[in-house]
Amino acid sequence: MPEPGATRVAVYIDFDNIVISRYDQVNGRNQFQRDKARAFSTNETAADSEVTEKLARATVDVGAIIDFASSFGTLVLTRAYADWSAPVNAEYRGQLVSRAVDLVQLFPAAAYGKNGADIRLAVDAVEDMFRLPDLTHVVIVAGDSDYIALAQRCKRLGRYVVGVGVAGSTSKSLAAACDEMVTDDSLPGVEAPPPAPDKPARGSTRKRTSKSAQTASAEPATEEPSAPAAKKAPLKAAARSTVPLFAEPGSDDAVETEPEDAQDLATRLLERALRLGHEKDDADWLHSSAVKSQMKRMDPSFNEKSLGYRSFSDFVKSRDGVAEMDESSTARLIRLHPARTGR
Repeated sequence: MPEPGATRVAVYIDFDNIVISRYDQVNGRNQFQRDKARAFSTNETAADSEVTEKLARATVDVGAIIDFASSFGTLVLTRAYADWSAPVNAEYRGQLVSRAVDLVQLFPAAAYGKNGADIRLAVDAVEDMFRLPDLTHVVIVAGDSDYIALAQRCKRLGRYVVGVGVAGSTSKSLAAACDEMVTDDSLPGVEAPPPAPDKPARGSTRKRTSKSAQTASAEPATEEPSAPAAKKAPLKAAARSTVPLFAEPGSDDAVETEPEDAQDLATRLLERALRLGHEKDDADWLHSSAVKSQMKRMDPSFNEKSLGYRSFSDFVKSRDGVAEMDESSTARLIRLHPARTGR
């Protein structure tokens, strides 16, 4: 029997969702479908080297996800749902089995490849919560808004719900429905993905250039359109962790968003949390841990490390126009800047 107070964790992975989202994050929007990567096998001798390279860049670090889930407590069960007959998923079977992950086979139920993982995963999760009443944590590895109802039901049944998604393709509503939400590339040991190449844009530019070349003199003018893209690429790579982590699927904001947006959102979140804390506790100074907990409750996707700060204290200090920190005592205390309170 488990010891009293022990935390026991169940992990449910919509593997198709994570693989597709990661591929599109690294290689560009909707590239998984365009490249027909689902049926692509890197073991074939005639394999397309370009797609092989894309798959390598978009590799999902399964071990990092499972290790993160184990940080909450003992892993009671871990299941991954996918069509394991698809070559792109089959290449992960070895490492999943080595981590004692149960592979649930879901064959596509329609021509467009929908395998119903969301329904099967949700049914299994609810059944497990009633069958295993000692479960304390539920980790949902997916970014679909289809899992909002599951996250809400798990919380209603007294479980702590953790979501793991892919940056840029995770529903904000799902993040709000979880107690905690993280992205796979923010997990310890996971390297930052390279910026998605703007190949569709460049390709269309080349096509337009080649067509115009047929009707006019063939001047080598293809370098000019790519110059702005070259300037933007270093900015995206350097500020990778400052772009909004979560966006509704189908929103263009998931790909093209100014880096400052996430920083501004975090600043406003800090200010709101401080105002709530002052109103609730009627105190001049608040404990930093309480402020951070309030911010996480307001936006489970908040993570100071994903914004480029080593600690929450560093994050607060960078907002000296919004908050003040008292480091004279062992307890780190924060308050809203007097200029913001009107005092």
